[in-house]
Amino acid sequence: MSGAALGLEIVFVFFLALFLLHRYGDFKKQHRLVIIATLLAWYLCFLIVFILPLDVSTTIYNRCKLAVNSSPAESNGSYVSLAPSKQKCFKPWSYIPNGIMPVFWRVVYWTSQFLTWILLPFMQSYARSGGFSITGKIKTALIENAIYYGTYLLIFGAFLIYVAVNPNFNLQWNQLQTIGIAAANTWGLFLLVLLLGYGLVEIPRSHWNGAKRGYLLMKTYFKAAKLMTEKADAEENLEDIMEEVRKVSESIKYNHPLRKCVDTILKKCPTEYQERMGRNMDDYEDFDERHNSYPTEKSLVKLHKQVIYSVQRHRRTQVQWQILLEQAFYLEDVAKNETSATRQFVHTFHSQEPENKIIQYFYTPTVEWYWECLLRPWFYRVLAVVLATFSVIVVWSECTFFSTQPVLSLFAVFIQLAEKTYNYIYIEMACFLTIFFLSICVYSTVFRIRVFNYYYLASHHQTDAYSLLFSGMLFCRLTPPLCLNFLGLTHMDATISHKKTQPTAYTSIMGSMKVLSFIADGFYIYYPMLVVILCIATYFSLGTRCLNLLGFQQFMGDNEMTSDLIDEGKELIRREKRKRQRQEEGENRRREWKERYGNRDDSTRNRVVHADQKESSFSETNANRPSSKYTRSNGRTERDRIELLQDAEPLDFNADSINDDPLESDSGRYQPGGRYLSMSRSKIFDDV
Repeated sequence: MSGAALGLEIVFVFFLALFLLHRYGDFKKQHRLVIIATLLAWYLCFLIVFILPLDVSTTIYNRCKLAVNSSPAESNGSYVSLAPSKQKCFKPWSYIPNGIMPVFWRVVYWTSQFLTWILLPFMQSYARSGGFSITGKIKTALIENAIYYGTYLLIFGAFLIYVAVNPNFNLQWNQLQTIGIAAANTWGLFLLVLLLGYGLVEIPRSHWNGAKRGYLLMKTYFKAAKLMTEKADAEENLEDIMEEVRKVSESIKYNHPLRKCVDTILKKCPTEYQERMGRNMDDYEDFDERHNSYPTEKSLVKLHKQVIYSVQRHRRTQVQWQILLEQAFYLEDVAKNETSATRQFVHTFHSQEPENKIIQYFYTPTVEWYWECLLRPWFYRVLAVVLATFSVIVVWSECTFFSTQPVLSLFAVFIQLAEKTYNYIYIEMACFLTIFFLSICVYSTVFRIRVFNYYYLASHHQTDAYSLLFSGMLFCRLTPPLCLNFLGLTHMDATISHKKTQPTAYTSIMGSMKVLSFIADGFYIYYPMLVVILCIATYFSLGTRCLNLLGFQQFMGDNEMTSDLIDEGKELIRREKRKRQRQEEGENRRREWKERYGNRDDSTRNRVVHADQKESSFSETNANRPSSKYTRSNGRTERDRIELLQDAEPLDFNADSINDDPLESDSGRYQPGGRYLSMSRSKIFDDV
């Protein structure tokens, strides 16, 4: 059973990481190495979070066995000394045999560190490189990461010099390993507290605001106004880049040495731009180095990088705009249905995606109305209160976990109470809920933050390779200090509890932090208290107000600019709603017309195909019977001609040039000067 618990969690975590990566990444378009590296980074980090409670329960059982097998004098000062020395120890259902967890943690930890410090930064630069060959991309990635690697080598060298100069230490390999782990955990803990302070307040508040329909709708209008600005900027940027690509494509001909590079750039362009540029190419012309100045390969590499970025940004804004429209329409439907007397949810627009029949059977309009209009707001309020309670407990424990006599950390109190009765299921559930809540606060902030347009995790497969790799780096750097912080909150870390007990397998691979006393007894103890200040700043939205003053518009209810953006977004949503209504009305009319006059359209199409035969037969009939011009057959022919005229395509009065097709040159198309080709002087009597 012990091996089954570990195996089930390993499999479950893998599919969880795969599901999240499929939601944010694009398996079809992105490189396989990017997908594999990001999946491995996310998988290892989630695996640490899920397996750590099993390590805690196994450690408590091992401590119990050690206390029972040893004398009372030897067990004094340990956790289990509180219990009788001859008490029977019950093996937990998820017990993992000795020797497995240390090897497991060592493989997971060092693999994640290799990813976050060496492989993923290199792959980031490789993914954003505009080189046209593997060698060129590798060279660019090495140059960009030279400063990055040098900075961390300098920090590690500073720690190394400190240990070497201190006469109390004998420099050994284990101590060097501990110094490296301490340096990585110090950097991770510094960032961890910043993200944790934001998530502890913002997550309960976002769920509380989720119960306010008016608040969500106003915020959606605000997002629509900002997203429309970004969308217009992305379209303008794409147009400028495509214009540069067009000039380069026209200047570099088919037999130019750099033509392969241009073709690679064209493949990254959207399809409509490729077709437009393909029509204007004159590949039969040779290039001449003496009379023309051509771009260099370096400039083409830069252009290639700009094309990749602009196309990805344009595609992302288009998809996000459609998703935001659906969200706004749905919130407006909820506001309308709240006053419905029939208590059935009515949608303004039908879903564009086919709904599951099972969900459609159980989730009826009546059930949807009760959930959306009555139950969901109360559910979000209760959930917000529960999350706020967890946040208060975390903040209190972060400020008091260093106190061992008396024990003030609430998480440590809960674990010690369960340890006395050896209730391993309760211990594992308490540990899992605690570390899961801490992970949600930290990881959700990673998914929410946006560093301009360089790092942004967008759902619905719209995250670029650079952002995916960057998120993998953050997860690998934040998870080890997060787990150490959790073990400190529960007093399972001997460095915090100051007791000579058997450490967990996870802390055993970290080594003794006593090598760097100012970090073990100073930074790790007092820096987490900073979370109180960060929570207060987040509660009063100080960061949002500072960004608003700097010109980055944020959603603030008491701001005039926010009100203007809400009005602008409301008008944009109303405009898109009218546009979609007209489209649906047009489709309904065409569908009704096809259902009503479908047979007549088929007969009309047959008459068009055999028009020449009917004209000849009609002329023969008129020759034999002159009075037949007033018969019904003549009326049908006139009606056919009218229908053919009605089926003609509308004229394009905004055309910039005449169609190049020679077959359509005499069809009476409109000329740039406002005249038709059929009205020109040279052809005015051609039909006579």
